[in-house]
Amino acid sequence: MKPLVVIGFLGSTLDAGKFGPTRWNKWRPSVAIAMHEDLRVDRFVLIHGKQHYRLADQVAADIASVSPETEVDQRLLGFDDPWEFEEVYGKLLDFARDYPFDPDKEDYLIHITTGTHVLQICLFLLTEARFLPGRLLQTQPAKKMDGNFPGRLSTIDLDLSRYDSLASRFAVQMAEGSSFLKSGIETKNKAFNALIDEIEQVGGRSKAPILLTGPTGAGKSRLARRIFELKKLKHQVSGSFVEVNCATLRGDSAMSALFGHTKGAFTGAASERAGLLRTADKGMLFLDEIGELGADEQAMILRAIEEKRFLPVGADKEVDSEFQLIAGSNKDLSAAVANGTFRDDLLARLNLWTFALPSLVDRKEDIEPNLEYELDRYAEREGNRVTFNKEARDRFLKFASSPSALWSGNFRDLAASVTRMATLSPEGRIGRETVDLEIMKLDRLWHGGKVAASDGLDNLINDEALDALDPFDLVQLAEVVRISRESKSMSEAGRTLFASSRKRRKTANDADRLKKYLARFGLSWAEISAET
Repeated sequence: MKPLVVIGFLGSTLDAGKFGPTRWNKWRPSVAIAMHEDLRVDRFVLIHGKQHYRLADQVAADIASVSPETEVDQRLLGFDDPWEFEEVYGKLLDFARDYPFDPDKEDYLIHITTGTHVLQICLFLLTEARFLPGRLLQTQPAKKMDGNFPGRLSTIDLDLSRYDSLASRFAVQMAEGSSFLKSGIETKNKAFNALIDEIEQVGGRSKAPILLTGPTGAGKSRLARRIFELKKLKHQVSGSFVEVNCATLRGDSAMSALFGHTKGAFTGAASERAGLLRTADKGMLFLDEIGELGADEQAMILRAIEEKRFLPVGADKEVDSEFQLIAGSNKDLSAAVANGTFRDDLLARLNLWTFALPSLVDRKEDIEPNLEYELDRYAEREGNRVTFNKEARDRFLKFASSPSALWSGNFRDLAASVTRMATLSPEGRIGRETVDLEIMKLDRLWHGGKVAASDGLDNLINDEALDALDPFDLVQLAEVVRISRESKSMSEAGRTLFASSRKRRKTANDADRLKKYLARFGLSWAEISAET
């Protein structure tokens, strides 16, 4: 076993006793530690103040008498006021930094029973922060004193992962935090879930700036607000969430909007303006599209991040703002540094915690849970619950996950799509016809007016015939052709295409129905199957 070192304060009251044999009739915590037969103390670092030299000598002698193998290291550490937190913590921190700790060769117990409450709190904090690399030691007298009985002691290891019940509770809390950041959406993309888990840890333990990158519509703004709300739930911020799109800040007004101005600072400045940075004091500032800031604004933002101080426009005195920063960008800021449009020192300051949000097209397994989320948002916003029927839902999800679904606007496209379909379904059920019309709109949006659903028809129908088709028929025909090409026979294709309606018919000739449908467009099964 490694040598055991106890570090503790001399208790001016608890360790004191009359200088005579009667002192042994009293429980004295520092001496009692050395009396435990099952605790071999190799060295006792006894910290005391200037006025307690004599008591420290007596306690050291008594420890030596009950435990000759224990070396007592008396350390003078005087405080002008042992109840003044800043002084006590500062001197204890200096002690911790100067002490030759060697955790590989020694074990340490930090005794927190003696000393003022401020001393005990400071010892706890320094141990938790690992400036004192040991376990906490608490002692107390036995319930019934019996001569020199040493009382009881207990140790506390602040590595909470070693406590199964606490570790499980913290794991649950972390999972709840991650779910909160995802707005309760049960996302399935492993990379995205791992990203959110990391953000939850950083957001809960760091005040450093966070940089969120990713394409427009990937959810940077929503995630930034959720990080703020999570911090507020944990009482880590008390101010407001202030969001600004830097792309909207142009010219002289940019400085004024960010940093504020004094009355009369420029023509039209009829009154003082606090500015966004001061509005975010004790809260969070989200600078979206930070790459759009001008050079002067970047320089002032950098100083405000580092020093929490800045100069409003027209002022001759700096102001303070203790804000936490999240920045967002859909640009490659490293490339912007290379071409001289973004400061390298500002990027270095932002780049401590950078998280790249993937686009929706890279998270297609998350379209379904986000679809439900958008329906819930619509219900909250409009006071009207709308759902899909099964056929329509399956149709939309199949299209949403197909190669032709570009989702160039990411979650903004999905939100807009759900809003349109819900609005066009006054009876509260989104049907197949509504979904087909929405697919047509999305195709037009993503493919510049050319309906992408026609991609598979080019070799079957000439351009003149395609142009003559209504978009609704075009989408429907493309789906029929796609399923036909994936089927082994006309009968199998018919069963897939007419799966619901065939159950309501007394006789079902699905192949014949498909043959007649194709004939409307001058197509045959032989032509389609020849293309596979």
